Amino acid sequence: MRAHRPTAEFPAHLQSLYARFPFDRSFADDPIAALRPFATDRRRAEVVGIFAATLAIGNTTAIRGAIGRLAAAVGGDVGRLVDPDYARERAAALAPFRHRWIRGDQLNWLADRLTDYYRSDATLETVFLRGLEAGGFAGGIDALARTLRGDRRAGRPPRGYVALFPSPLDAGRSPAKRLTLFVRWMVRDQYPDLGRWRRVPTGELRIPLDQHVHWIAFHLGLTARRTRSWAAVEEVSEALRRIDPIDPTKYDFVLCHTGISGDCPKERDLSVCGPCSVRPDCRLWRGRPVAA
Repeated sequence: MRAHRPTAEFPAHLQSLYARFPFDRSFADDPIAALRPFATDRRRAEVVGIFAATLAIGNTTAIRGAIGRLAAAVGGDVGRLVDPDYARERAAALAPFRHRWIRGDQLNWLADRLTDYYRSDATLETVFLRGLEAGGFAGGIDALARTLRGDRRAGRPPRGYVALFPSPLDAGRSPAKRLTLFVRWMVRDQYPDLGRWRRVPTGELRIPLDQHVHWIAFHLGLTARRTRSWAAVEEVSEALRRIDPIDPTKYDFVLCHTGISGDCPKERDLSVCGPCSVRPDCRLWRGRPVAA
């Protein structure tokens, strides 16, 4: 079977999708809405960002609810989770928390790891940069994941904690969607992202490959891989980098929320697909008349 490829006009089609996308409609449904109030405070943006990304499992309604419950548990200020004077009260406040398979004791352990880190460095950008310089973007994610997991000196983490922070350098070659999303939030300085990290070039970013982005990317021919993996992340990111080498992940929010909103029904539906800018590139429509 011949590999599916987008049309030669795909860059223009994708740019049209981006230009016409109703960002304001989808912004409130995205976890990044929880970060925007802290956009001018790098420490709080990082802390809220790490917790929001960690909780980014499930649909957007459930994720927003989990972030809201976490904020309520700590009196409305997630940033105080890394205040050493709040540690004892924090453990009690988080104990009842549940979101999918994520528990309050795991979030308390994460807060301890961040508190320890911030005693010696002002920003997580530093550890990400060390990994980036040594091993590329995957190395940066790996360094960030290992920092959040903690080392043996911290003691034994709660059951299931380490699995919350997979690395693309682990044996499973995880797409590491949530940490990759966190880095996008911190690096890009264009809406809707925060741009609090200034030393990581946007051209180095990789696509946070959730199920919606992967499905659309596969059907547009940006990857031939049917399962999400770090190899698929690299393929999709490279395809987007050929379109915009300076800011390839600018399209992530649009592709993701095209899937979340139902603008991509994931089947041929002329009433929905007809106006879509990238319909000519989609494997579901290639070679089929619009009247099909």
